[in-house]
Amino acid sequence: MGYAELLRARHAMRLLAGTLTGRLPNATGPLAIVLFTRAEGGSYTLAGVLSAVYGLATAVGQPMLGRLVDLHGQPRVMFPAAVFSALGMLLLTAAGTDPVWAAAAGVLVAGVCTPPLEGGLRALWPSVLKGPDKVHRAYALDAVAQEVMFAVGPLLVTVFVALWNEAAALLVINALGVLGALSVVVSPPSRAWKSAPREPHWLGALRSPGLLALLATFFFVGLALGAVAVASVSYADEHGEALISSYLLSALGFGALAGGLIYGARHWAGLPERRLVWLVLALAAGYMPLVLVPGVIAMTALAGLSGVFLAPALACAFVVVDRHAPAGTVTEAFSWLVTTFGVGAAAGTGLVGPVIEWGGASAGFAVVGGGGLAAFLVLLLTGRAFSAVPGGFRSAPVMGPAAGPEHASPPVTEAENDRNAAPEPGFRTGRQA
Repeated sequence: MGYAELLRARHAMRLLAGTLTGRLPNATGPLAIVLFTRAEGGSYTLAGVLSAVYGLATAVGQPMLGRLVDLHGQPRVMFPAAVFSALGMLLLTAAGTDPVWAAAAGVLVAGVCTPPLEGGLRALWPSVLKGPDKVHRAYALDAVAQEVMFAVGPLLVTVFVALWNEAAALLVINALGVLGALSVVVSPPSRAWKSAPREPHWLGALRSPGLLALLATFFFVGLALGAVAVASVSYADEHGEALISSYLLSALGFGALAGGLIYGARHWAGLPERRLVWLVLALAAGYMPLVLVPGVIAMTALAGLSGVFLAPALACAFVVVDRHAPAGTVTEAFSWLVTTFGVGAAAGTGLVGPVIEWGGASAGFAVVGGGGLAAFLVLLLTGRAFSAVPGGFRSAPVMGPAAGPEHASPPVTEAENDRNAAPEPGFRTGRQA
């Protein structure tokens, strides 16, 4: 099944487009907040603080709301959350930056209430696309679509600012986010989806050793990506042209786009846990040459190569999350991946600044390479955590009567669970041969 045929599957295009639209506020939030704060006469320090509050609030809210989705379904959580998030941004635009506490309250509400649409979409794919191969390809397409959204989103903000003003840009983006969330939650797959029965546990999805290992890995992948943005700006400053940073980051994005399209276009045999180790190793290897900081053309090419394995690694990680999330926690598990990735990016942004002050752009890109290497080492050292797979596609939903027979998921037999859990020859899951 190619990408075109994938998108022709019933509800697939609507769910993907609605999710991407619904996530626009999250993709553009930090930039929109900075532009609005500066337009209101606030300092860069205040703009940075408000953006940080928004980012941290989103990191806290995603797994919390993801757990509520698993417990109560998507429509009852996703749409109200999107409305409250938009109201938080409305409070920010109404209050401005004076008093500061009102602005902070607005971005706090907007962040905490950001709906977990990303995890929700991945939980829906098994009910829309029958068969693991099709779902895996959808995960790859999802990773590619993220790259497009994070490239197009900031451009939309600048267009809306040019057409109206910074406050209007914030409001329009968040109104689009509400409409996107609404489009998803009124769809038949979203209304019919029910999480698998879950065992009550205060840790929720975090009681899975495999998921914890994956989250630790992608914390460092996020750290590398957070560092690369700042290091690119430093490289551009050293070459006396601010636009160079956009060349590097665009090349990285195009590399990820190409890698994701190629990865999702073919069938991959074997365990995804084993494949993820190789993909993260390739990702780390792609980051290493950036420390050489050659001329602009060569550096742009290296940046493009460094992004090639990003989307494939993310797509494979989605499959691993699906396999290791305890039953009934799949949306929460995907949301934890989003949170950990974002916290890692924030940590990388904070860490790389002092390093650049000390050693310049080359030292900054060394942090990028170090983050990739640390991600690989975590996977290598925690391979034993992947030895026990809960079995099958844990996100396969329990569909209600409204779903109809075309949405029913075939049961996973005990034998199929055994095959899912059994390592393929050569994959030692952290043990010696």
